[in-house]
Amino acid sequence: MSDLLALYQDIILEHNRSPRNFRKPAHISHEAKGFNPLCGDKVTLYLNVEDDRIQDVGFEGSGCAISTASASLMTERLKGLTLADAASLFQQVHHYLTQNSATSPLDPELGKLEALGGVRQYPARVKCATLPWHTLQAALLNRHAPITTEMETHADE
Repeated sequence: MSDLLALYQDIILEHNRSPRNFRKPAHISHEAKGFNPLCGDKVTLYLNVEDDRIQDVGFEGSGCAISTASASLMTERLKGLTLADAASLFQQVHHYLTQNSATSPLDPELGKLEALGGVRQYPARVKCATLPWHTLQAALLNRHAPITTEMETHADE
């Protein structure tokens, strides 16, 4: 089990050192901003959606390794998904990160996203991992007001 945890930590560290899609795409149809006041993480997520499918995605911001890695891993997985599939992915990952691992296994098809599950051992860090995902949800809903990890209602919408 410790080998698996080490692998997950390596994935998080690699995505923090070299975040994928850390940029503002040329064409943007959806955008949202998120903030974690407890940690200071900030993220802006950009989507280019055409014909109900995410053609391109990028993010900018600053934050801890967990927040940056979560955004990087998320953006890698989002490309090519429909808006409905992206919303479903949000629900699945949010449940995975906030519930007991024994009762909420992650779909094996999601691969590297499972690396984020280690934050469940550190409740104060869960919000760091979920911030990009809540920002995704706000972007999918075309919310223009920034979201924060202290908002209670956005997880269930």
